[in-house]
Amino acid sequence: MNHAETLARYDREMRRGARPDGPGARVERAGAVVRQIADAQGWNGVLWSGLDETTADRAIHEQIARFTALGRADFEWKVYGHDRPADLGRRLTAAGFRAEPEETLLVGEIADLALDTEPPAGIRLAEATDAAGVDRVVDVHEKAFGTDGTRLRHRLLARLAAAPGTVVAVVALAGDEPVSAARMELVPGTHFAGLWGGGTVEAWRGRGLYRALVTHRARVAAARGYDFLQVDASPMSRPILERLGFHTLTTTTPYVYGP
Repeated sequence: MNHAETLARYDREMRRGARPDGPGARVERAGAVVRQIADAQGWNGVLWSGLDETTADRAIHEQIARFTALGRADFEWKVYGHDRPADLGRRLTAAGFRAEPEETLLVGEIADLALDTEPPAGIRLAEATDAAGVDRVVDVHEKAFGTDGTRLRHRLLARLAAAPGTVVAVVALAGDEPVSAARMELVPGTHFAGLWGGGTVEAWRGRGLYRALVTHRARVAAARGYDFLQVDASPMSRPILERLGFHTLTTTTPYVYGP
């Protein structure tokens, strides 16, 4: 994988050329900023910016004004490690944003990944195609991460209803018990499929379920013509993904504005 070419393609397709990530969302391009406006259950924030030392502060305040005027005062500016100006994060903090933990953007070329992991004995994988399947995915999410799954449930149900070909949600079942789950978002017209939300309930960790879910989604993405998988990796998932053949593309830091 050519790092520079892949990074440039990622910026071009997934950030500058971003498309709405679900029903009820729209992407706005305002000068050197690309942002998404969604409903209260969706993701609101800045996807890309092409700023410098002379334009950054004004653009930051313009985004605050725009989101606030739309009743979206709680929004995110996603800063990538190669974004400019180099002190963009400091400028955002000075304007009232708070930084969340940095993550690593990993990318894997599907043709080069080690995709030989099968689910452990007694586990079957099932894709969520209806409300019952979504409830299983959300159940795992809430148990694995200790967070409320209301927003995830809303987004998955809306995507499955309006554009089922753009999302794959899969759950690992031990009998009828959901023990691990993850989703993949597919952006038409791009080379990248995004892996999101991989989590396993505590009692089932360390048995290869996360790797099996990555393998399943990678096979689906390849069958649909995608070349790359991208993940905002946490410190826990990064070593697993690197062993499968993923490489660091850059870093990402969410800067959150609002309560």
